[in-house]
This record gives sequence, C-alpha cells and structure tokens, in this order.
Amino acid sequence: MLDRFLLQGPQDARFTILLAHGAGAPMDSASMTSAANALAGAGFRVARFEFAYMAARRSSEGRKPPPRAETLNPEYVAAIAELGASGPLIIGGKSMGGRVASMIADDLHRQGKIAGLLCLGYPFHPPGQPEKLRTGHLKALTTPTLICQGTRDEFGTRDEVPDYDLSDRIEILWLEDGDHDLKPRKKISGFSSADHLATMAKTAKAWAERLPV
Repeated sequence: MLDRFLLQGPQDARFTILLAHGAGAPMDSASMTSAANALAGAGFRVARFEFAYMAARRSSEGRKPPPRAETLNPEYVAAIAELGASGPLIIGGKSMGGRVASMIADDLHRQGKIAGLLCLGYPFHPPGQPEKLRTGHLKALTTPTLICQGTRDEFGTRDEVPDYDLSDRIEILWLEDGDHDLKPRKKISGFSSADHLATMAKTAKAWAERLPV
C-alpha cells in the first residue's frame, strides 16, 4: 500500500502541484512518474494522489472500472484539504485527473484556494468519438489554465482543438507528434519523451511565475 500522497521536489518550492491520475493507470505509472519527475526538476513541489477506485485495485483482484468523472469531484476537493499546501497551489492531472480538476477549479480559485490548473493530455473527447466533446465547462473557465497536449493525441489533436470554444484563460502547449502520454516518435519528430517532458516542465514553470498569487 502506497502512502496517500507521493511527494517530491523541493520542500521550500514556491508552488505546489497536486496531480491526479488518468482513468486507467495509477499515480505511480511510468507516465505519471516521468511527468512528476520533470516538474519536480523544474523546482515545483509535486504531490500525486489516487482516487478511491484506483487505490482499491491494489488490494483487490478485480479491476473496478472508473466511475463517471464528475462523481470524483468531492474526492479531489478532499485531497486538496488533506494535502494542506502552505503556499500557492496548482491542481491538475493526467487525462481524466486533469478533467476532474478542471470541473472544480473555478470554485476553488474564487475562494483563493488554488492559483491555477495544469492538465497533461486533456481528454477533449473519447478516442474515435470527436462529436462527444467534454468542453462545455471550459467555455467559461476563469481559472488560469495550462494544457499540455500532444499534436496527435487521440483525445484531441492539434487539428481539432483550435475549433473548440474555449476560455481565453486557457493556454495550450502543443508538443510535436506527442501522443496522449505526450510521447513523440523520435524518428518522425526528432524529439524524445525526455525532450517533451523538459519542455512541458519549463513551460509550466514560466506560466506559474506569471500567475497572480
């Protein structure tokens, strides 16, 4: 059993980032670990946590499917309270984790509890179903937001996303040839996964430093 939070990065960092996992992989997956390592290396204090359904998979042979994303909102709010970050807090996550964070962000931002929202591979729509958009709440989002997205992410490509009606508070970092885990094909793009994660972390750092806190 892992601890409630996986913590890394400088304890005296100005910003803490709380990250939730995607629908199918835990907080210590290779993708989550690589992203957290990159952000910690850029000077963030990074905390990862798991929703209850994912934590339950560690003690059960059954693979319980994820619940509807919006039903996880209270769990994310509870994790923020339990973490008790002392300085400016950025919330977000991988895929579904970032989507859940995006649904609670505005209320928390208005209350002064978070400074921003960071999404790694936002699931704009289910793969192969571009008509089923998950962007309704993003139109009026007021929380400063950075979405880091691979250009060939099957949950929302660079050809698709610019046509969406999104809040002007949302900035998007496009990572060339990146998939849903931000991984490029090096022979095609010339970039490695490490290159893209470094760019993601550097961009997140510069974006965070511009946040009004």
